[in-house]
Amino acid sequence: MSLLGRLLNNRRAGETHTAWNLPHLRGPELLTLTSEDFAEGATMPLKNCAKHIGGADESPHLAWTPPPPGTAQLLIVVEDIDVPLSKPAVHCLALIDPAAGHLDPGALSARHPGPGVRVLRSTVGRGYHGPAPVKGHGPHRYVFQLFALQASLDGATPVDRVRPRALLPTVPAPVLGRARLTGVFER
Repeated sequence: MSLLGRLLNNRRAGETHTAWNLPHLRGPELLTLTSEDFAEGATMPLKNCAKHIGGADESPHLAWTPPPPGTAQLLIVVEDIDVPLSKPAVHCLALIDPAAGHLDPGALSARHPGPGVRVLRSTVGRGYHGPAPVKGHGPHRYVFQLFALQASLDGATPVDRVRPRALLPTVPAPVLGRARLTGVFER
């Protein structure tokens, strides 16, 4: 066990500041989000983890039930809620065409996004950044959150340049439907 991991063991961001708990992003849980790579609460495969820990940094396959009528865009937010910071780390933020229906593995790549995917800034860089928790810190939960938005985020503000913590509060309400899927990884 790493000394740093042990020292930070009781420090975790928690769910309070996740996108899921922002008042304007609350909505009916009408969608179901699944992955062929891991089940709810299960360990994420190494291929979905960061390269510097031996992974491929490949975003997992994701699929969802059809969004409600009137959905203009889907927003996906991936957060590490166990990072030893005051707020969860955003590992990915992306806008998705509601007609997509699913994302193939690697579709959240900044360099080669999948069809209908527009990757935005994350806490570090752009696109999907796989799990790489502090060694010895214990299990980290990575929450994949999907929101069906009634209004598009495209507007006067260039959403591609805005940091996640500045962008998320500006997402227009109402949310027509939402779903989440949690994967776990530990080093």
